[in-house]
Amino acid sequence: MKFKKLISLTLCTTLLSTFMVGCSKKEDTTSKDDKEKQYSVSMISDVAGINDHSFNQSAWEGLQRAEKDLNVKVKYLESKQDADYTTNVETLVDEGTDLIIGVGAKLAPIIEQAAKDYPDQKFIIVDETYEDIPKNVETIIFNAEQSAFLVGLIAGKMTKTNNVGFIGGMDISPINAYKYGYMAGVKTANNNCTLQTQYANSFSDQAKGKAIASQMISNKADIIFIAGGDIGTGAIEAIKEANKYAIGVDRDQSDLAPDNVLTSALKRVNIGVYETVKNFVENNFEGGKSVTYGLKEGAVGIPDTTSKLVPEDILKYVADETTKLENGDIVAPKTEEEYNKYIKNL
Repeated sequence: MKFKKLISLTLCTTLLSTFMVGCSKKEDTTSKDDKEKQYSVSMISDVAGINDHSFNQSAWEGLQRAEKDLNVKVKYLESKQDADYTTNVETLVDEGTDLIIGVGAKLAPIIEQAAKDYPDQKFIIVDETYEDIPKNVETIIFNAEQSAFLVGLIAGKMTKTNNVGFIGGMDISPINAYKYGYMAGVKTANNNCTLQTQYANSFSDQAKGKAIASQMISNKADIIFIAGGDIGTGAIEAIKEANKYAIGVDRDQSDLAPDNVLTSALKRVNIGVYETVKNFVENNFEGGKSVTYGLKEGAVGIPDTTSKLVPEDILKYVADETTKLENGDIVAPKTEEEYNKYIKNL
């Protein structure tokens, strides 16, 4: 009798263990499947293209990092002309892309319309936002005026002719944030400095960038800040030929002319893109919201290579002003109205 009870007890214990192990395995498999789901994330460049040494290239670098660190499959589609934006969106939707990223303010109206046409599709727009953000869209914007203010301080301190320039790609809000932040920085460091400003009305015309820079140099500008995608490549070439100084944008552009690029106004689009994709993969995509990246997030500023051409005392001055920006003691302007108010208080 005892022997039968022992067999019965052993059998029950074995069945219970098998049942528990079976449940445990099922839970682990489900969790593993969730972790191994591979999302597809694609970006659409603006007309400056993926190798603009600037905005689009930085965004692509963020996606490449996401591919390396996260379980995502990434790709990009370049836009050769504005008409390509809608076509590229439709191509990616047809391919079943999980997350579509539009890079640059020019894609903002296209993404807004696509969000209405494809309500189940998730989108990101970089460097622009909406008054009423669609529920299937998140926007990424940057306090670019902060980095522009810092490079403006450097320009104001280092100009020998008391004359500096700004070349913008187009008269749009992201470019104007650079423009007015830069102008405020220049005037803060050197209120007697003359400012030349001009838009190229392009993000890809290198010849136009070179021509504008040459004209500014002939009008005595010895430092020029260019915020306009690939037009900066042409402008920096002219500045190098004239042995003057350039200020790069978005990425560290010192590689284009190591002896002539004083510094760059960084807008680390790669950080914004990477963090947004990471949130998406972790099922934290909310939609209908905007995320802003600035000095505190390490997304704007100046590169370490600045120290190669800028004297130590000026770097210390810039570091002190950076602290004021971070603490809110200084608010860099990003619109003409804000700039005019700022200047009145100098």
